Amino acid sequence: MSADNFDHARAATPPMGWNSWDCYGTAVTEDEVLANASYLAEHLLPYGWRYVVVDIQWYEPTARSGGYNDNPPVVLDEFGRQLPAINRFPSAADGRGFGPLAQQIHDLGLAFGLHIMRGIPRRAVELDLPIEGTSFTARDAADQTSTCPWNPDNYGLDHDHPAAQAYYDAQVRQFADWGVDFIKADDMLSPFHHREIAAYAEAIRRSGRDIALSLSPGTHLSTMHLDFLRANAVMWRVSEDLWDRWEDVYAQFTRMARWTALQQPGGWADADMLPLGRIGIRAERGEDRMSRLTLDEQQTLMTLWCLGRSPLMFGGDLPSNDQATLSLLTNRGVLSLLTAEGGREVVREGDLVLWVSDSSDGADRSVAVFWTGAAPTTIQLPLSSVGVDPGSAVDLWSGESVIADDAVLPLEVASHGVRLLRFAR
Repeated sequence: MSADNFDHARAATPPMGWNSWDCYGTAVTEDEVLANASYLAEHLLPYGWRYVVVDIQWYEPTARSGGYNDNPPVVLDEFGRQLPAINRFPSAADGRGFGPLAQQIHDLGLAFGLHIMRGIPRRAVELDLPIEGTSFTARDAADQTSTCPWNPDNYGLDHDHPAAQAYYDAQVRQFADWGVDFIKADDMLSPFHHREIAAYAEAIRRSGRDIALSLSPGTHLSTMHLDFLRANAVMWRVSEDLWDRWEDVYAQFTRMARWTALQQPGGWADADMLPLGRIGIRAERGEDRMSRLTLDEQQTLMTLWCLGRSPLMFGGDLPSNDQATLSLLTNRGVLSLLTAEGGREVVREGDLVLWVSDSSDGADRSVAVFWTGAAPTTIQLPLSSVGVDPGSAVDLWSGESVIADDAVLPLEVASHGVRLLRFAR
């Protein structure tokens, strides 16, 4: 299915793709985006991976690894809308924006996405630039008391003034003209900016283009916002940034246990990006490295994300991928959990966590036996605790058969590891 006939805004299944943040931070270039897109199209598109997302500060010509510059010289058009920095995205020259890059992504059968901060650029407010198609200016739209605590680019918007909606309408209209399929809108959820989210969703609707809206970050995000989130976005983060640390992965068990039962087509709780493969090349945190998660921890992450039906956004540099990481991303049995039903945690006792998930036709049940302890162990798994009968199963990670010929199945599980078994029912 090409990007043109994929229904981005309805998102019948959790979105899957690549995002530049974990490996390139604020400093990704056009050549790097295209190299990752080419790899995605060749190796991962047949497995459902289709989005290519340029993350934060694509409009900042002096962007660097490890943080943000004060007073960044962001590139704007005459209406205060961000433009790609041409020293990093040369095809954007002469006001073409991301149109040429998006077209190259589309030609590969993929979908193109970008990151944007909540609000209006401070530089547009300082210059008091006009808002396209209106008599308003940036100062009319801005709420200069509303700022992001970790990024210096923008002010929030004053939604008591019509200039606020007009600015978002103009910004998203330009994104639609470029061929954008996916927008990751940041600084939206923590604290929860109801009016900003509703205005951005309305701007997408008014643009006339099928665009998926992703919201982040999700620190302390409450399920009380669920109906509002479903009405306005395709996916929403449920945590702060996740990195290649076991403690980050472990914290998602509780969050996904809370959110998974609420997952449904068109609205997906997002456990955050996959910090796998080669990351940190020019990132916000850490040096150039392969993921510091062990292979067992990486399998645990992929299993939990798929059982929880989270969107999957890979953060590593794909052209320098290794076979072990590629195998994580192309395991059809594990990925099929994204379309399964009733995924849920059924046991949590000490370091043991059990999840189950049923295929959409009810023909089989997948059972995940997670061991979060610091040393490997042998679990005596009572089959009745996961609702299956004695019989044969397939280990979805190893591909090996497992015979459960008694009411209790002994399973060796690695430290921070998982055994993922599929039983016929």
